[in-house]
Amino acid sequence: MPAVTQSQVHEIEERLAHREAELRTRVREAKEAQAERPGASGTHVEDLAEEGEQRFRNGIEHVELMRDQEELTDIVATRERIADGSYGECIDCGQDIAPQRLQAQPTATRCLICQGAYEKKHGTTLRYTT
Repeated sequence: MPAVTQSQVHEIEERLAHREAELRTRVREAKEAQAERPGASGTHVEDLAEEGEQRFRNGIEHVELMRDQEELTDIVATRERIADGSYGECIDCGQDIAPQRLQAQPTATRCLICQGAYEKKHGTTLRYTT
């Protein structure tokens, strides 16, 4: 395993487990809330402004759910990299990812230089966890 110590990996695994449990709870609750909510056509609203506000809230909830599910996917992928010994290795250049970066962003897959190049090439930060 690259520059990260076993102690740091253990701490990161604990943080990932805690975050995963938190996210799974949020995702489950969001899905339950969606299931209980009447369909858009069945929602009673007083006026068009209220309907617009409800649609906006539903859209925000959907985006938050998708973000949480994406983060769960990143956590699973991180655990796989830990298991196969590639955790802490940049997926682009193969160099070690700085331990400070992994402490700040445990699911990071690129070193800072490659992440910057990736974002510049793609014009935006597509995923905050890479």
